[in-house]
Amino acid sequence: MKKIIAFAGSNSKDSINLQLAVYASSLTENTKVTVLDLNDFELPLYGIDYEIEHGIPDNAHKFLEHIKSSDGIVLSLAEHNGAYATVFKNIFDWMSRIDGKLWSEKPMLLMATSPGGRGGATALEIAKGRFPYMGGNIVAEYSLPSFGTNFQDGRIIDNELNNQLLAQVKQLQNNL
Repeated sequence: MKKIIAFAGSNSKDSINLQLAVYASSLTENTKVTVLDLNDFELPLYGIDYEIEHGIPDNAHKFLEHIKSSDGIVLSLAEHNGAYATVFKNIFDWMSRIDGKLWSEKPMLLMATSPGGRGGATALEIAKGRFPYMGGNIVAEYSLPSFGTNFQDGRIIDNELNNQLLAQVKQLQNNL
């Protein structure tokens, strides 16, 4: 059985991106899904002075180990002011100090959602441009616009949008 990790690039306790990642990962077949919460991997703000003085925190190593021990990744990015959420950028920066190719070529379903009509598209585009340089193997992507309208009771209620996600989940599965 293949092992995938699912997480959101957010530390909101009510993260809409975590809800989307959990839903998408639930659509996979014959997989063991581990849902990760960035709140469980608290890290100091990255800075070279901190790294020199204290080294790389254990939580960065622990999160990176989850990536390395998985067969695939489901990640949904929160968008804050047109970029990744700070909490995601911070863990991303710490892990890159351990391994510059931190995504380890694991097949990834990269997603984003937001309350607005663009569905986190800007953060998604930034990630699509950056992740391949960091060992990212983005085999599928998905953006869910207007989360509050299109996602209810733990699932996407718009059939067309749900079918688009199902196709992307299938792409991920085909690459595991």
